[in-house]
Amino acid sequence: MSGMFSQPVQAADYLYPSVKPVHHVQMTAFVHYFIAAGIFAVYGGQVCPLLETITWWQLFIPLMIAFAIREMISGVVQRRPLHQRVTACFCLDLGIFLATAAGIVLTNLYLYEAPWHSNLKVLFGLSTLGTFVAVDLALLQERQLAYDLVEARKELNLEHRASSFVQKFAAMAAVLLITIALVLFLVVNKDLDWLLAEGVVLSPEESRNSILQEFAFITVVVLGYALVIIRRYASNMSMYLNFENSVLSQVAEGNLMVRVPVATHDEFGAMAQGTNAMVSSLLTAQNNLQETRDATIVALASLAEARDNETGAHIQRTQRYVRVLAEYLSSQPGYGDALTPQTIDLIYKAAPLHDIGKVGIPDNILLKPGKLTDDEFVIMKTHAQLGADALQGAVESVTENAFLRHAQDIAANHHEKWDGSGYPQGKRGEDIPLSARLMAVADVYDALISKRVYKPAFSHDKAKDIITEGAGSHFDPVVIDAFLHCEDAFVAIAQTYQDQH
Repeated sequence: MSGMFSQPVQAADYLYPSVKPVHHVQMTAFVHYFIAAGIFAVYGGQVCPLLETITWWQLFIPLMIAFAIREMISGVVQRRPLHQRVTACFCLDLGIFLATAAGIVLTNLYLYEAPWHSNLKVLFGLSTLGTFVAVDLALLQERQLAYDLVEARKELNLEHRASSFVQKFAAMAAVLLITIALVLFLVVNKDLDWLLAEGVVLSPEESRNSILQEFAFITVVVLGYALVIIRRYASNMSMYLNFENSVLSQVAEGNLMVRVPVATHDEFGAMAQGTNAMVSSLLTAQNNLQETRDATIVALASLAEARDNETGAHIQRTQRYVRVLAEYLSSQPGYGDALTPQTIDLIYKAAPLHDIGKVGIPDNILLKPGKLTDDEFVIMKTHAQLGADALQGAVESVTENAFLRHAQDIAANHHEKWDGSGYPQGKRGEDIPLSARLMAVADVYDALISKRVYKPAFSHDKAKDIITEGAGSHFDPVVIDAFLHCEDAFVAIAQTYQDQH
């Protein structure tokens, strides 16, 4: 009976929380470079007298050329190993800004013999803008990486050196504060030089307004970038927490075939890996329990077989008949909720215990080669109640076990009849559990097509005629309709699992 039960679910069946793909990476990069070029072109001259003498487009065009170069070589990032893509994206954008700054400095030295303080201001300004842009695009790349990993059903290998989300956020905050301080120092220094320069005659009110306008511009630029980056950090952090909450919610509902995407080398990646290890451990324990349960069922069913004239093939055939009927009915109106895939699997695994009560029937009756007398048949009929009583003790010993309830329903009721003339309790109609109504058709069909000491094996057509005649009296008419739709499957099962004589 090794093929009686299904195998544990494999890792390939794991489910991952969904994440929306990042379709606007290129547009976001263009906007960043365009804004940075505008800021540098418009305000560069405000902190550097040399840049003030250069036309705006001479400052704007280099960064737009830099963006074009970025687009041409951005494929390098996607070709990097998964654990290096975010860092590669950051280095690419920061490197392009630094290279652009170096190009402008060299051009200014060659064409204008720019003084050192002007060159330092160009380097500082573009490296600062480049840092802000690189951080935001790297965070966007991190989100894209999470989507790619979910789509490919892969995860990062945390054996590589991990970084800290907290440390990265603290470092970014420090960069922002240092940037604000340095920019303000440069502006104050420039304004003081401007106010003290000969030939500059402004009223106190005009001087104040000019300085306030510069400070306001700087505040808007720096805080704007800070808010964009903080929002991106928060968005990514929310995504990782949503991954965790989604998986833990499904685990709490009993679904252990879920995994958290390990998509970052920081605390969230470690937390995801730990959660996955925990869920895997629970799944292993569940599979072990299921295997133990299945082995116990096999042992109990084998015990019933050992005392009966029926064979193990009868058990394998009937449980498959039951599953075929249940799967067909699950697609019919009104049965989908009662026959979920999980319920069908439980009924399938409980079916072998339908005659477990026969272990309590005396051998002279159970093994009698001829027809039973009326008194003997009365005793034989008690096997349904004996099986139900035996399983009742198991049901009472556990808090919640749907499998045992289905097993008890089948054992107690598979000889009940639709019109109420069955045994042991004379139930009728839908008072008979659906699992037992399915078992009744499967059990009778297999008895009819199987050879017994008191009868020959009937053909499928003859067995079908006898069963269909019992629709509305012995059997649930709906189950008989399902049987007629599935008769080819019944024939195939009977041929595959024949008795070995």
